[in-house]
Amino acid sequence: MSAIKPVRGTHDLIGEDQRRHAHVVETARQVTSLYGFEEWATPIFEETGVFSRSLGDTSDVVSKEMYTFTDRGGDSLTLRPEGTAAVCRALVTNGLTQSLPQKVFYAGPMFRYERPQKGRYRQFYQIGAELIGPGEPLADAEAITMGRDVLAALGIMDDVVLELNTLGDVESRAAWRVALVEYFSAFRDRLSEDSLNRLERNPLRILDSKAPEDRELVADAPALSAYLNDDSRRFWDELRNGLTLFGVAYTENPRIVRGLDYYSHTAFEFVTTRLGTQGTVLAGGRYDGLVAEMGGPQTPAIGWAGGIERLAMLLEAAPVVDRPVVVIPMGAAAEKVAIGVLNQLRGAGIRAEMAYRGNLKKRMERANRSNASHVVIIGEEEVEKGTSQLRDLSSGGQTEVATSALVAALQSGGAGTSA
Repeated sequence: MSAIKPVRGTHDLIGEDQRRHAHVVETARQVTSLYGFEEWATPIFEETGVFSRSLGDTSDVVSKEMYTFTDRGGDSLTLRPEGTAAVCRALVTNGLTQSLPQKVFYAGPMFRYERPQKGRYRQFYQIGAELIGPGEPLADAEAITMGRDVLAALGIMDDVVLELNTLGDVESRAAWRVALVEYFSAFRDRLSEDSLNRLERNPLRILDSKAPEDRELVADAPALSAYLNDDSRRFWDELRNGLTLFGVAYTENPRIVRGLDYYSHTAFEFVTTRLGTQGTVLAGGRYDGLVAEMGGPQTPAIGWAGGIERLAMLLEAAPVVDRPVVVIPMGAAAEKVAIGVLNQLRGAGIRAEMAYRGNLKKRMERANRSNASHVVIIGEEEVEKGTSQLRDLSSGGQTEVATSALVAALQSGGAGTSA
């Protein structure tokens, strides 16, 4: 019988991988809390309409990538492909549209049926932040700054560049859309099949195409900058001024359109060259109509999400873990004492483990393999005397210590130091 393997596009998080993953989440949690954000958790599946209605039926996510199924009650459900729509649904469901602003941080698994490759999975993990309520350009600048601060706290900002664009307001995009349809219609015979389907429904999608035949045409397509109205230009100017005040460097990239239909005005991506084609590590934008799509009032919002797998790959090293202290009891009486020692050490914040079986030599070998800093050896003689043998595995030195004084001895001797 062949071994059972993980489903294609999924992966296990074990050891160093899990430590990297957890470090990304905890770092983002700490940084966003400094900005006043509170963590939310939404279900991993929602009614399909939460995503099909909000992400746009012309987006690749909805048309090709969602994991959708009918449950036993006949309802159409979808594993969440992203977190923003679910957060907006939760905002409306829980009656929080009258308690704005809401500052939301989240972390968890998302699901998309994509071609698996380095840094891209079908079950993948994201951190995200949504600032719901403020409609000012300065709110966008602050949200982007918070993303920058997360990357800086992870120690990877030197490898990342912020690329920034404006998508304008509804009026500006409508004028741009007309120009795009006119331009691409002249090249119908050269467009990919997907782009032909998008030409009338959502020509902005063509700008995001990865097909080589489309990329050549996109290079000369009309730019939105020529169609921005005064309000959109003012918003764009104030956003860039705000980023300058926050000390955030950026590069303008007029081809950033993002992959989902709900964005307006601000669109941005933090991009690295260290991961090949999977270069976007944290991205987002403004979405002023999404809460209304969920049945709430018209509500401005700005948010971003970052791929944990990609961010974890950029870390210089996995977070270190404290080296354990291994307690080795020799005999039944010593085991009773050892339980008290374990409670004593763990209560003092010292990582402690029990060596359960084998002779002393084998238990010492296992302690060394576990990268223990010290071992505590308790035999019959030590039980009678109320002492323990404390051996430093780094220096090889060994001393007899009163069992009640183990915590003090270990703390003064550097027990639990990092590997």
